[in-house]
Amino acid sequence: MIQFADEAKIQVQSGKGGNGCIAFRREKYIPNGGPSGGDGGKGGDVIFCVKKNLRTLSHLRHKTKYKARNGGDGSGANRYGKDGEDVIIPLPPGTIVRDAETDEILFEFTTESEDEQITLLTGGKGGWGNVHFKSSTNQAPRHANEGKEGESRILRVELSIMADVGLVGFPNAGKSSLLDYFTNARPKIAPYPFTTKIPNLGVLRVADDRDIIIADIPGIIEGAAEGAGLGTRFLKHISRTAGLVFIIDASDPNALTAFDTLKAELANYSEELAAKPYVVLCNKLDIEGAPETAAEIAQKYPHEKIIPMSLETHEGLPRVKTAIIDLVDAMTKPAEEAKPTQSTFMQNRAWCSDDDTQYPGSQNQNGSGLEDL
Repeated sequence: MIQFADEAKIQVQSGKGGNGCIAFRREKYIPNGGPSGGDGGKGGDVIFCVKKNLRTLSHLRHKTKYKARNGGDGSGANRYGKDGEDVIIPLPPGTIVRDAETDEILFEFTTESEDEQITLLTGGKGGWGNVHFKSSTNQAPRHANEGKEGESRILRVELSIMADVGLVGFPNAGKSSLLDYFTNARPKIAPYPFTTKIPNLGVLRVADDRDIIIADIPGIIEGAAEGAGLGTRFLKHISRTAGLVFIIDASDPNALTAFDTLKAELANYSEELAAKPYVVLCNKLDIEGAPETAAEIAQKYPHEKIIPMSLETHEGLPRVKTAIIDLVDAMTKPAEEAKPTQSTFMQNRAWCSDDDTQYPGSQNQNGSGLEDL
């Protein structure tokens, strides 16, 4: 079993600079040749870089100490020491590096660019050889500098998954099935709660040159913000998403209060997270009684975008895909273009099928928030 690693504590150290050399020229027919001690090489740096195919920090769990090479010592005939080899530590996109002692954020990797890298610790400078200390009054200096020591630091590395959309819902609401349907991800799917133990990522292909990354976050339960269930361990992974997709099991006895409970748990963890734009999906319409419950949810939240659906029968899934794309577009376009239109987000339309036959419990005339299938 592969354990999902989203935190790690590591020790990093840059290399020591090489020592300068004390040497003199000893060549035939050249008396008093003078100093020829070369400089020491520079110590290696500690460098962090983004590697986009990494999704966890498991490689930092297996190796917790990273030390760059020391610079080589100088030698005679003005030969410089070799620079120490850098140590390069790859990190997945969305990684935050903190000082373990002060909790200060040193930097964040927020893109998947392979070119993004940061030198955290610089290697020590190499010491000067005695050739640098020659003067008119000191023709044969017997002094050279030692190389500078490297730096050492203890770091806490945290991963915050970067995705465009985060799926939020109670256990067994259908998040993994939705991810499996729309993306290339193949999460574990089973008819019992807490099937998903780790966040899963999938890519929704919108066009040849555009993808939307969707994150399936392990199920939230009431009290998660206080540590119940899987607690807040995975809530942080939806903090960087552009928007949220709430999935409610319309066949659940507590379906009418599910949305309020989920919003409350997000708000308890982070007000900023709870304020993200979202859509609400009412899943499992194929189960008896679920369509009526979905209609009641729409009446309870007349100004929300409610989309009824069934992953079992694929009912409503084309509209779900459009809603996800619209959600991401609204966050990525300029502010003046990102305002949701009445027809896109806030328009209250009847919940009806393709043949305009109303389901039981739907209220076309009183502003139901359920979307057309």
